[in-house]
Amino acid sequence: MTDTTTPDNLLAATPKGVSLWQDAWVRLRKNKLAMFGLGFLGFIIVICILAPWITPYGYEDQDLRLGASAPSAAHWLGTDTFGRDLLTRIIYGGRISLAVGFIATSVALVVGVTYGAIAGYVGGRVDSVMMRLVDIIYALPFMIFIILLMVVFGRNLLLLFLAIGAVEWLTMARIVRGQVQNLRQQEFIEAAISLGLSPAAIIRKHVIPNVLGPVIVYTTLTIPNVMLLEAFLSFLGLGIQPPNSSWGLLISYGVESMEEYPWLLLFPGFALTLTLFALNFLGDGLRDALDPKASRD
Repeated sequence: MTDTTTPDNLLAATPKGVSLWQDAWVRLRKNKLAMFGLGFLGFIIVICILAPWITPYGYEDQDLRLGASAPSAAHWLGTDTFGRDLLTRIIYGGRISLAVGFIATSVALVVGVTYGAIAGYVGGRVDSVMMRLVDIIYALPFMIFIILLMVVFGRNLLLLFLAIGAVEWLTMARIVRGQVQNLRQQEFIEAAISLGLSPAAIIRKHVIPNVLGPVIVYTTLTIPNVMLLEAFLSFLGLGIQPPNSSWGLLISYGVESMEEYPWLLLFPGFALTLTLFALNFLGDGLRDALDPKASRD
């Protein structure tokens, strides 16, 4: 009779563990709206990257004889008042809108996570001073702050990234600070301290990796907020400036002539709306997938 209790057989019979990220991915895949959001977002990003190879028209190509013409076989989404292909303008405008969303959110992510992690880990008077500074900045009308930056330093794309990122990190800092305060009492942090690791090393190697779940969720929800803010600034004439364009600027142009040429407003509006829906669906799905309480159900 064969002995099945050998170490190799026991090891083979032991079920393999599933990491938090693998479990989260399984949960995310079951969420149809979140997967739709992920797929649509990926599709939009690919279309924007491959813009020169997708559309036969150049970004600034004009045909003044056409003027604002309705959708046709030659121009699927019509043309604007200068005879420029609207589909081409939307695809290239998506590049800037998405870039503002991702880059400005990255700025907010780096500043907010670093600031919140330091405040939550150090605690005491340092934490009090740092968070009171956050409260003061919160009290300022951030829209006026951005407008002042754009007026004083000029309207350029890089400044727009930095200006929006400079006001979107506050909530991120608060979220990370609260998570770090909870982690600060955990045994593995105390073990790292007893081993002589410096506070900077503990924050970098142990604290920040353990708050990535909430950070990822909030990041996916911040990107649509940033894109909406950029669209609002462009609508006011304080965001992206011609000859560049974004979905917000295209919507602004469309509003001016929506009664005569409704497609100039509808199509850019649909592009922005669907992308924002996709990002919010993905954010909600990630929140549910990374929820530790749900993982125990």
